[in-house]
Amino acid sequence: MTQNKDRLQKYLANQGVASRREVERMITDGRIQVNDEPVELGMRVDGTEKITIDGRPLKRQGVNARRVLMYNKPEGEVCSQNDPEGRPTVFDRLPKVKGQRWIMVGRLDLNTSGLLLFTTDGELANRLMHPSYNVDREYAIRVLGAVTDETMTQLKDGVMLEDGKARFTDLQRYKESEGINQWFHAVLMEGRNREVRRMWEAVGHKVSRLKRVRYGTQMLDSVKVGTWRELEQAEVNRLSNLVGLDVVSNKVDVKTDKETKRKQAAQQHRAKPVRRK
Repeated sequence: MTQNKDRLQKYLANQGVASRREVERMITDGRIQVNDEPVELGMRVDGTEKITIDGRPLKRQGVNARRVLMYNKPEGEVCSQNDPEGRPTVFDRLPKVKGQRWIMVGRLDLNTSGLLLFTTDGELANRLMHPSYNVDREYAIRVLGAVTDETMTQLKDGVMLEDGKARFTDLQRYKESEGINQWFHAVLMEGRNREVRRMWEAVGHKVSRLKRVRYGTQMLDSVKVGTWRELEQAEVNRLSNLVGLDVVSNKVDVKTDKETKRKQAAQQHRAKPVRRK
């Protein structure tokens, strides 16, 4: 009987190597081999092959491993594994996962704070980020200067940026503010680089504070700035359902799970307050 085969990038994403788009870049860069041979985009595998990445054999994981962390990013942290300038990164405080790695779902700018999701499931990460799944992101935004209703309508209708038209699918005044600052909540269906800030700049306003408060079905709750929380199974299931993935039952090693919970409790006490400018 012929085994079902998946495209290599999908198989490796499901193994938690990286998101599909990142795996595709790794294939193009020649970093992946199958049965000691270079591969091309579109190759299919059934999981029995010898797969190496950067010369190291792939450590396979079970199909039932789908874990998700919610991290409350402070301003000043870089959304990358390593920073050549030596700045702190969002990965510095995350717990280790045996035989797996955390894949970041989207990015936040250096000076943007709030909700970041990490998962061990590359396919979940890919779908949550891909524009075709229309996963919305909600932001709390502080803007300098008085904003008219006409400007809000313009932002909802769409403004032209250098990389194409962009629009908020929802934009509401969060609360009436005195002075030069006004707060808004806005929803986007995509995650282009500095998109929120560039949209406001296009209508003559500068964003002085930006915080992501929701990604899809997941709201930023009481997690302290600079700390993380592993999502409950029901929360992971809601994210999975949102992007059309089957719900899986996590099989996490009991010792590893206890260690993660211990670290989660400890890091709540170590989190340093963020200095506001």
